[in-house]
Parts: sequence; C-alpha cells; structure tokens
Amino acid sequence: MAGAQQTCLRKRTPPFPTKQMTILALCRICEPIAFMSIFPYVYFMIKDFGVTKHEAEIAVYAGMVTSAFAFAEFSSGVVWGRLSDRIGRKPVLITGLAGTALSMLIFGFAPNLPVALLARALGGLLNGNIGVLQTTVAEMVTVKEHQPRAYTIMPFVWCLGSILGPTLGGALARPVLSYPDIFQPGSIWDRFPYLLPNVVCTVIVTCGVGIGILFLEETHEEKKHRRDPGLEAGKWILSKVTRCAESKSASEKEVDLDEVLSLLSDDDQPPGYRTNETSRIPSTPSTDSQEAFDLNDSRVAAKPAAAKAFTKQVVLNIVGYGILAYHTMTFDAMLPTLLSTEPPKNPEPWKLPFKFVSGYGLSTKQIGVVLSVQGVYSMIATIFLFPIIVRRLGALGLFRALAISYPILYISTPYLVLLPDNLKMAGVYGVVIWKCTFATMAYPSNAILLTNSAPSLLMLGTINGVAASTASLSRAFGPTVSGILFSAGFRLGYSGLAWWCSAVIALAGALISLRMTDKGGRMDDDEKIDDEPRDLGFEEQILDTHALDSAIAAAEPRRDIEPIDNNIIN
Repeated sequence: MAGAQQTCLRKRTPPFPTKQMTILALCRICEPIAFMSIFPYVYFMIKDFGVTKHEAEIAVYAGMVTSAFAFAEFSSGVVWGRLSDRIGRKPVLITGLAGTALSMLIFGFAPNLPVALLARALGGLLNGNIGVLQTTVAEMVTVKEHQPRAYTIMPFVWCLGSILGPTLGGALARPVLSYPDIFQPGSIWDRFPYLLPNVVCTVIVTCGVGIGILFLEETHEEKKHRRDPGLEAGKWILSKVTRCAESKSASEKEVDLDEVLSLLSDDDQPPGYRTNETSRIPSTPSTDSQEAFDLNDSRVAAKPAAAKAFTKQVVLNIVGYGILAYHTMTFDAMLPTLLSTEPPKNPEPWKLPFKFVSGYGLSTKQIGVVLSVQGVYSMIATIFLFPIIVRRLGALGLFRALAISYPILYISTPYLVLLPDNLKMAGVYGVVIWKCTFATMAYPSNAILLTNSAPSLLMLGTINGVAASTASLSRAFGPTVSGILFSAGFRLGYSGLAWWCSAVIALAGALISLRMTDKGGRMDDDEKIDDEPRDLGFEEQILDTHALDSAIAAAEPRRDIEPIDNNIIN
C-alpha cells in the first residue's frame, strides 16, 4: 500500500493546458487564413500582371510568388528560433503575426509582380512562427499521454483556416467582376482587384495580435516568471468583465448590499494585487518570485551544447520533415494550377500511359470551393482519425506507413484529366481527400517524433527553428521547381512530369523514415528518471509511509537489547 501511494505521487499527471492551447489556437488560425487565401486567385493575379506570353508560363510565376514567402522564412527561421530561446516565445509569435498582417496589406496593393514578390518575402522574413509554435506546444505539454491530443490542435486549426482562407480569397478576389452592383468600375477595388481579401485577412491577423498580447502566457522555462504588462492588461479586462457579470447576477438574486459593496470595493485594487479569494483571474507573479529565479545563479542548469542537441535522430527527423514539406507543398501549389489551366485547343495526340496534356479550366470560386472542402475534411480527419490511429500504430509506425504510401498519390494524380467529364470533379475530390488524410496525420506524427527526440527542452527552440528553416527551404523550392516542371511538361506533352518527380522525392522520404527510431530521446530519459528512486520533498516525506515507519522505528526502544539488571548497578 505504501508503494502504491508513493507511485501515485510520482506518476501524478499534470492537467491538460486547455485555456492556453485555446488562446494559442486563436493566434494560429490567423496565419492559414492569410496564407491560403491567395491560392484561388494567384493564377489570375499573375495573368493580370501581364508578365507572361503564354499561359503555360503562368505556373512558373505563380510558384515564385508562393516560394518568395518560404525562401525568406528559410533565411530567418533559425534566427527566430534562437531569438525565442533568448527573449521568449511570446514576443516572437506576436512579431510573426504582425509581419503577416503587414505583408498581406502590401500584397493587396501590389501593382506588379516585383511588389507582390517583395510583400511575400517580407512576410517570410518577419514570420518565424512555425518552429516557435512547435516549441510552445512542447513546453505546454510535458507528458506523452497528452501529446496525441495536443499535436492535433494546431493541424486542426490550420485545417479550419484553410477552409476560411480559400473561401475568402475565392469569393472576394476581383469584386468588381463578381459583385458589380456593390463594387463599381473605376473604384479602388477595380484598380487593385485583389485588395479586398487581403484587407479582410489583415483585420483578422490584427485581431490575433491583440489576443496574443493580452492573453497568451510565456512558456519558456527561464522567461515565464518575468512581468508581462500585456498579460496583466488582459487579466484586468477579464476581471472587469467578470465583475460586471457577477454584479448583474447578484442584483438579479437580490444579494445583500454589503456583498455588493465588497465586490465593488475590490475593483479599486490593481489586477496584480487581487487575491484568489476575490478574483477568478490568477494574479500576476510577484517580484519576489522573479527575484527568486536568478539566471546568473549557479543553481540554474547550463544549456546543453548545440552539438549535443542535433543527435542522429533529431537530424533524421528534420530531414524527413523537410522532404515531407517539399512534396506536400508541390501538391498544394500544383493542384490549383491544374484546376485553373484550360485544356489545350489543339492538343497533340496522346500516347498513354505517359504522354498526355489537359486541364480543368475552373474559376476562382470553383477552386475556392474545392480547397474549402479540402479544409473541412482535413479538420474531420485531424479530430477523429489521427488520435485513434496514432495510439494504435504509434507516431513512428504511422509516419513510416504514410511516407511509404505517398509516392502512389503523386503517381496517380495527373491521370485525373483522363476521366470522363461526369467523373472528373469526383476524381478531384477523391484525390483531395486522399491527400488530406495523409497530410493531417504525417505532420503531427513527425512533430511528436522530433519533440521526443530532442535531448532538452531548453534547446527545443533552436531545434524547431532549424526544422522550420529546412521546411521553409523545401517549401520555397517546391512551388518553383514544380512550376517549372509543370510548364515544361505542358509544352512537351507530359502533364504528369511534375507529379512524378514529386513521387521520386517522396520515395526518398520513405527511405529516411525507415532509419528513424523513437528511442533514446528526452521523453525516454524522463521515464527512466521516473522509474528510479528519487529524493522526496518535505510534503511527500510527510505522506510517505516508509518514512513514517522509519521514524517510528527509530523512536521506539530497541527490543533486541536486554534490559539492564538493577542488581548489577547496585
């Protein structure tokens, strides 16, 4: 029984950080809305710029616009990751959101291709949130039991944003043509036909900045005890709202006047000095707690060296993440291009199974609907499929299975254009569901593997920064390379050229996944420490029955010693 009590003390699982994960999700959802909103209209935007002589070249420039963000993000990802290790996660996340808002506004006013590329590059330079978000989630969730739930939240939020983003972009782009009764020719919306969706996205991202400043807590182990004026302001606002709600409820229930006065008198106190008895909002940590945690104190453990952080498994996971980002991004970039491309008027004779050329010729609204359906299904798959499958197969087994299966998806996709007209859209939705099922499970599986393989949480910001930069580089090359291959294949008569090249890259990712393992990381070390005997704290010593038994035994007289005979003394 004593051992069971001690095991219970050691194995007590901390609660899931629901409130902070919700706030982080509200900040996160702004970015996929802004990022995905350009996909339905980027093809037509390039076409309106008039930089191409043939429609086959539009895919190249559309890929450049998509890649500009990723190239810039690659160049700054490691810097933002290291900066988050030094100044904390929250300032970096807020800066990234603000950079996204600024870049979207400039992108909406872009009169030509260079300005559009500059706007996208600026957004990438100021945004290092991919790696920092992964680090923040890892610092919020410190036990394996919570990981499947935690690592489905951010993909779920991305899926939700990928529904709203394409819907906004497809519905609001070129409003003079889509809604002539509301938006008149010659207005600002006619001069800048892609401004409206970007203005709406800027407003949404700005709301995310405000939510982050007021309510997001710092998670960095060495920075979370410092004073946060933004968080104090958010708590003060919530306390005012709570007071108003409580006062209204009290008046409805005819509470005594003394109780009402006590509630009102508490409003005079600053938020940082309210006690838990008079406020539901926890008070800001006092200066005493900040002074107690001295970074210069010798008791604070030194950070592990960078060389020790990038172990073999960390490197393999980062490489696997980069390959995954490359070929999934090529799919995301090529699918709207395939759906936008008009079938050639005088096509060359087809020579199946490889030589054929065709397209769908859909409008921005139709493409927006397809991408929104993609987001809806991704959201469903993230909630229901991933937690069940990852618990059965494990993160490593699931990631391997998906990596091995990805090449089949890319080999099959270009053959959609060969379907009969009444089945073409059904084929598109089938491939979209196939792709979404894989992507919604591959990314969180890789995130769990990378987090668990990290030797220390203190270096996780740098590790995720490198991983984010690697993925950004892959995302940068993906749309550009696939756009060039798509255009070349269209001219040569091979529509599947770009897709089949992505299949080869995915095959390399499958080989990498076979060398990964989920043993020997930080989480395994933590489990070993939990299984080993450890020194108990003062409170645990009081509750430990072994300690109590030892104390009682020491206090009792020794029974194995015979009592001294008084006659001998006499």
